[in-house]
Amino acid sequence: MNSSVKALIFAFTTFLTLNSFSQSTNKELFNRIDTYLESSVSNGFSGVVLVSKKGEIILSKGYGWADRKNKIPNSPSTVFNIGSVTKQFTASAILKLVEQGRIKTSDKIGSYFNQAPIDKRDISIHQLLTHTSGISNRTGGFRYDEASKEQFLKEFFESELRSKPGITYQYANANYILLTIILESVSGQTYNSFLKEHLFEPAQMKSTGYKSINFSTERLAHGYYYNRDDEQWTDWGTTQQHLPYNDKHWYSIGKGDIHSTIEELYKWHVALNDNVVLTSKTREIQETAYVAENDQMTSYYGYGWAISKSDRGTKIVSHNGSNGLYFADFVRFIDDDVVVIYITNAFLGPESENVAREIGKMIFDSNYTATPISRNIYELVQEFMKTNPFLNAEKLPGFLKKKLNNEFNDHAILNRLGYSRLKKEDNPGWALELFKLNVKLFPEDGNLWDSLGEAYLKYDKKEEAIKSYTKAVELGSEGSKKVLDKLSENE
Repeated sequence: MNSSVKALIFAFTTFLTLNSFSQSTNKELFNRIDTYLESSVSNGFSGVVLVSKKGEIILSKGYGWADRKNKIPNSPSTVFNIGSVTKQFTASAILKLVEQGRIKTSDKIGSYFNQAPIDKRDISIHQLLTHTSGISNRTGGFRYDEASKEQFLKEFFESELRSKPGITYQYANANYILLTIILESVSGQTYNSFLKEHLFEPAQMKSTGYKSINFSTERLAHGYYYNRDDEQWTDWGTTQQHLPYNDKHWYSIGKGDIHSTIEELYKWHVALNDNVVLTSKTREIQETAYVAENDQMTSYYGYGWAISKSDRGTKIVSHNGSNGLYFADFVRFIDDDVVVIYITNAFLGPESENVAREIGKMIFDSNYTATPISRNIYELVQEFMKTNPFLNAEKLPGFLKKKLNNEFNDHAILNRLGYSRLKKEDNPGWALELFKLNVKLFPEDGNLWDSLGEAYLKYDKKEEAIKSYTKAVELGSEGSKKVLDKLSENE
């Protein structure tokens, strides 16, 4: 056998060995991720996850229900509200106009809006894209309330700036709504039609859009939330049922509420990598770290993407988003050629926000095992109340620590549940005990002492109420002083 044949056989054998090793590694990774998510389903987890490594999809799967009532399970083709992951599409549309030579990121909004006042006239498109316009995050109304384009513009231009344009990062949805108005004005197309023509169709995304639906509504995931007053999970319906049916959608469009699937978001990632929708130069501009998002300078904002570094010093380009029910996270480990896309339609709590990052840890550390997502904390507390007399209130923190796998440290939870119970209990019971427990857990929070005082008043325990309000005043609760003065007058 000559040397060239030996070399060929060796190379082929090496390829087979490496390929077998890769398949084994990917199968083991699939099992670890799948076990983590499946074990979370019994706690109420519901959503979809796609994981890709080196261009190969390792996992693409649905968990829980898209529609509980009709028993429709989540799947990779289920359509979800992706929240502020929408912003990358709005930013990409603006950059498409830049590529076409129709606008520049240095353009000032005064050139597009004659009514722009002096303090906002020189805000640039770059500043809108990077949330450095100075506009307040309170500008605009509730996303599903009707608002005309003219109404939004009036509110934008009449609002008071939080800072001088170009100085400070302040994440504000209004920036991306204004970008959408500019997009429609310059292109002469609606937001929907422009994105469809220039982004979605080239990327072969057929189930992605803002309000346009061209598929069975059974594919839409319903949003679910735990109603602490009714003490049960409630079906919110779908985003399409809540968006204004007309074109008065100017509190929502451009900044959030696009719907898509994990399969199509992955197509988008591939289209970006292959320069199908934007040139490589434009993509580089979009994924540049322009402004720090936090004081620690661990994350920066680009154009519709957040830019950060992994523990290994590799580049991460990501964005998440939520409307309070759905939560989406799109994480691209650029240097590692790894993508994690995650969406849920039943927000359980803070752990629901960390799923993609937990999966990332498993990908890069074969020894890391993620802890299953815990049940909703309000549901846990109410379960404890149903199975324990209120005299057992002090056992609640231990119960929560065991169920949540960490210390209970949220001041607001018991306060909110206390008020829910206060509406229902004519005699001292769980409501009063929850407020008492809360001040014991967090004694330096004046607002909690105020709430306890309010509960005591309901049950005609005036002396205890005065003590609670006095403590609240000592801790700086301004509203408590008026109540305390009134109680003292009646002594």
